[in-house]
Amino acid sequence: MTDIKIKITDRDGVTHEVDAPTDMNMNLMEVVRSYELAPEGTIGVCGGMAMCASCQCYVKSNHELPEKSDDEEAMLAEAFYVEDNSRLGCQIRITEDLDGLEVELAPES
Repeated sequence: MTDIKIKITDRDGVTHEVDAPTDMNMNLMEVVRSYELAPEGTIGVCGGMAMCASCQCYVKSNHELPEKSDDEEAMLAEAFYVEDNSRLGCQIRITEDLDGLEVELAPES
């Protein structure tokens, strides 16, 4: 299996079901960018280094995700619109375990 299905709700409230490859070492932010689900320059501004929170999303499904790193915790502590289920998309690697993941992009800050 090389692709999984992910449901991503964009900032306009539209839900997209997309195929995400598990064999390319991509993260969720890169998947959002590849499907152009956020305007250019509004997501992944730091390039996926957990330094800007532009890829913040809300995890809507009950998937077991890796623990937040110290860098991710620190960035979310400074971000706007943070909820209990907030994660940085750049810190969520696409793996087969995430098949069926549902996320919503946080509003632009």
